[in-house]
Amino acid sequence: MAFETVKKNLEARGFSVKTFDTAAEAAAYLDGVIDGVSVGIGGSLTVQEMGLHEKLAAHNTVHWHWTDGQEARAKSAGADVYITSANGLAETGEVINIDGFGNRVASTLYGHKKLYFIIGRNKLAPTYDEALWRARNIAAPKNAQRLGKKTPCAVKGDRCYDCKSPERICRSLVVLWGPSMSLDTEIVLVDEDLGL
Repeated sequence: MAFETVKKNLEARGFSVKTFDTAAEAAAYLDGVIDGVSVGIGGSLTVQEMGLHEKLAAHNTVHWHWTDGQEARAKSAGADVYITSANGLAETGEVINIDGFGNRVASTLYGHKKLYFIIGRNKLAPTYDEALWRARNIAAPKNAQRLGKKTPCAVKGDRCYDCKSPERICRSLVVLWGPSMSLDTEIVLVDEDLGL
């Protein structure tokens, strides 16, 4: 996939952008530039699929609630570097994330010296509306299924029902039209399918 259009549009919005053909190349790049710092990781299958936690933990202090328990959410919020993915990315440059606890979306807005989004080609959609649709109707139901939630989207796996279930994982939505003014933000685009 050619990333030229989305790269140009992201850079016009103030994001730094790096592109890679493979997840292995992207992981090697991040492992090289993130060194000797504290790192927070948001809930991310992309990070897990890349084996990035293990690489970074060899020479950084890494906080990830998937491997270090729920208290790691608070430690991640204070980390020098934060790494996450996105539920949708529009070719026009908007980055979309939906979250349940709010820790992941909060860390994409404030509090770190550097923020990295790692985004596979499967997250890309032509327009903002289509990227939002993808986040709500593809990523969210698949994540609800993965987490074993009792929600209509998890049961049927077909779309968002805008449910009122107490197990709903779609509690907050953040759209970045550009990086927050206080946050050095880099988007790492990977020409492979990563995450949901």
